[in-house]
Amino acid sequence: MRKNDIFLLDIPLALVLLTRLPLPRLPQAAFTRQAEAVWAFPVAGLVVTTIACLVAMACFALGLSAPIVAGILLTVQVLLTGAMHEDGLADCADGFWGGFVPGRRLEIMKDSQIGTYGVLALLISLGLRWQAIAVVLDLGAMWSLLALAMLSRAAMPFVMLWLPNARQSGLSQSVGRPSAPTVWVGLVLAFGLSLPVLGTASLLLSLIMALAALAWAVVAKVKIGGQTGDVLGGCQQICELAGLLALLPLLA
Repeated sequence: MRKNDIFLLDIPLALVLLTRLPLPRLPQAAFTRQAEAVWAFPVAGLVVTTIACLVAMACFALGLSAPIVAGILLTVQVLLTGAMHEDGLADCADGFWGGFVPGRRLEIMKDSQIGTYGVLALLISLGLRWQAIAVVLDLGAMWSLLALAMLSRAAMPFVMLWLPNARQSGLSQSVGRPSAPTVWVGLVLAFGLSLPVLGTASLLLSLIMALAALAWAVVAKVKIGGQTGDVLGGCQQICELAGLLALLPLLA
């Protein structure tokens, strides 16, 4: 298979890594590019959220109210991603604040059971996202959610580049560390595709979400000495929530 052909598989590979969409089986050669395919993470966010927004449009056509549609939209996003980002946030909350040393925190994060910190993190984050999305929908700015989905996923490779792997196993370790140019391609792509739906507000929201990603990365560095797949999932959730909350005053 030619190199250019493998490059074209980066988008479906990103969809395989970040979604539960039914996709054709990819050639084994595509998986050798996992670290270099992270530039396409924003595309995965675009696909998932476009489907969720189309479902939301159908719900509005049926006469459902904005809060109910917001809950359905959020549910579709969770189903299409297999809740992997939400799971990462919950695992990080349990581990970061449930253990006293990095090794124990990593053990807690790997445990399939969820603790009090994880439950509270999900309740707070999902509750805030639900309420914020309802306001966005009520103000007729539904497609702005596409920009937030892309920008929040563009932040994940940044954390992968900046922090070392905290453990020698897991999804993040298997994907590998991306190159700086690959990370920048994803950031530029997400920002460029956000401009048509957010306009000049893209710059402000990008900055706020970048600061959120940086803050989350610092916490991960202090707590466990690096990043894991859970840290990346939590990063996406934190950035998207920060972007949503920052967007509301701009729409008012």
